[in-house]
Amino acid sequence: MAAISDLHTATENVLIDERVRGFPPGNPPLPLAAIGKQGWKPYDGRMALPLISLDRQTFTGNVELMMAYVKSHGADIAPHAKTPMSTALSEALLAAGAWGTTVADIRQAAVLLQAGLRRLILANEIGGAAAARRLAALLGRYPDAELHIFVDSTALVEALRSAWQERPDLPPLGLLVEFGAGRAGARGIDAAEAIFEAILAVETPTFRLTGIAAYEGAAATADAEETMRRIEALMAVTSDFLPKVRARIGKERPLFVTAGGSVFFDVVIARLSAAVAADPACRLVLRSGAIFFHDHGIYERGLAGLDARGGFRIGGETVSAAAGFHPALRLWAEVLSRPEPRLAISGMGMRDVAMDQGLPRPLALYRNGAYLADLAGAEVFRLNDQHAFISLADGSGVAVGDVIEYGISHPCTCLDRHAILYGLDPDHSVTAAYLTSFG
Repeated sequence: MAAISDLHTATENVLIDERVRGFPPGNPPLPLAAIGKQGWKPYDGRMALPLISLDRQTFTGNVELMMAYVKSHGADIAPHAKTPMSTALSEALLAAGAWGTTVADIRQAAVLLQAGLRRLILANEIGGAAAARRLAALLGRYPDAELHIFVDSTALVEALRSAWQERPDLPPLGLLVEFGAGRAGARGIDAAEAIFEAILAVETPTFRLTGIAAYEGAAATADAEETMRRIEALMAVTSDFLPKVRARIGKERPLFVTAGGSVFFDVVIARLSAAVAADPACRLVLRSGAIFFHDHGIYERGLAGLDARGGFRIGGETVSAAAGFHPALRLWAEVLSRPEPRLAISGMGMRDVAMDQGLPRPLALYRNGAYLADLAGAEVFRLNDQHAFISLADGSGVAVGDVIEYGISHPCTCLDRHAILYGLDPDHSVTAAYLTSFG
């Protein structure tokens, strides 16, 4: 715990200046910890725009709801850190009851380990022998780490075994046989059994199988029925493999089965819970991450689909996920030009906001440091590098210098453009700042 405290102190003392979006030009540099004490608001004229913000109260509500859901189903969760890549927010999720933290690659694991987080799922294959040596070099610095990694080939098993054999100082490494559809992962029982046998042939107390993994989100297609068929098949092969594993390794070894992103986690719970419950030494671990931030796009649509299938149940009761979770992220940008009666151009573009899963959505208008109106009917129809093109209704009063509050679609590909996420209280005052670590 001392290491975490020391790192917190160092992070809070990091000086922030105009190199970071949002920081007021001409303002003397400030320690990160002081940013939340300045009384800034995104639309008060002081902060440099565009910037991204997190509604802290909404985030807390999303965390509480998701943790209640997970607990009600007897499952655990290791939220994916790739969404915000903020060690402070990962620590907040652990404090709220998360079992561990998920990362996507070795560099992300390094960031989390340096911050003092010690139980990680590396939910990806990493490459070959060179990558295995890089992972070994990292974990050699953290003898108390607990890391579990996806494997979907005997080649990766051998690369990791070789790296661990060369380094007797390394902490234990847990191997998760991954089933896949649409991305990496074994494509069926036969392929998984070959990987499993390769692991058993070289197991040691510090290099062993610790579970089974899958990611159902990659199975999604434009056809909802086909998507569900593919996910159901993936969950079936995953659950069917668990008793085969247990029969070979004995009933005492702790195992876990992990799947579950932020759209189809209910299907994971429904299809895997029975198999896990039948194995007293096994736990089910979700990896949902974006759900805590939600959005005005892909996850808004995803939760509508979840509600349509009646999948969000807590304590035996079906509740509305779409009504319970709320978007916590906003982009803020100024109106730069009104060159045509129904056109506004805002100072925010592809360098600032995601567009891979939908364009940002204008929500509200602010003028002279105060809320002016909602922007119903306004629509972003194109982005340039630094500009958003907004279609307006006839007679719109949007003016040059106004500030527009936007909702975003797909937090994972929006947050990675920003070095700081500004935490807002309900009155829109900046009361915290979270460093991100996207590299």
